[in-house]
Amino acid sequence: MSNSALLERPVSRPALRAVPPVAGPASPAAAGAAIPDPPAAAAADAAPARAVPAGTSPRGFALYVGLDEAKAQAAGVSLGALVDALRRTLADLAPGAETYATVALAPIGAGGRDVDVVRLALHEPSAVARHKSDADDASRAPVGVVVDISRKKVLLDGESAAFTYKEFELLQYLVLREGRTIERTELVSSLWAAGADEEAPGERTIDVHVRRLRAKLGRYEDIVRTVRGVGYRFDRHADVSIRYGHGTPSPDRF
Repeated sequence: MSNSALLERPVSRPALRAVPPVAGPASPAAAGAAIPDPPAAAAADAAPARAVPAGTSPRGFALYVGLDEAKAQAAGVSLGALVDALRRTLADLAPGAETYATVALAPIGAGGRDVDVVRLALHEPSAVARHKSDADDASRAPVGVVVDISRKKVLLDGESAAFTYKEFELLQYLVLREGRTIERTELVSSLWAAGADEEAPGERTIDVHVRRLRAKLGRYEDIVRTVRGVGYRFDRHADVSIRYGHGTPSPDRF
């Protein structure tokens, strides 16, 4: 991130003028009555003080403006002209104030809201903390296989796997019956119920479905074990985690 000074021509703005008070028919001042001082509580409400940590005091403020050159030009102004106008206003209101302006630069095409990019580029504490939190969350992306029963999806090292509906149903059926060998005939009768639009496969066709399932699991293909001459099973595996949602059906209801 680099900063560049803003040097542009000033923009003209209308001068401020005083507005005379409007006298009301029942104004105490018009009748010569004394006007009492406002209560202390009302004065406090008019200008509430923000709490600051003990041992500290405000020394100034930063105003982050999210606006790129294209948007400024579309509004008929430039970043430099805006800064100059803000400095003039501040000089009128508080002549003793010191100012310093920088421009936040980001790579062309970088996404995100302009003001968020500015805050992060200029190291605004809360923006930096949020960015660090997001980065930590990304670094904790799940490694291995995540079988999300509630959302009917499978994650491989944090990436969604392109399982077909039937492939997911096959894996889910085995996962929900962890440690039990499932015969091919049971898989056919349970996953291809009578009357379904899809024709029930033969027992050997189940082997094809399992082979495709394993191919999509990649280096985690061994989580689906073959029990020779019987069928398939899923055993607890260090690389596999299962997410159950509310209302997940009991294995006995499959």
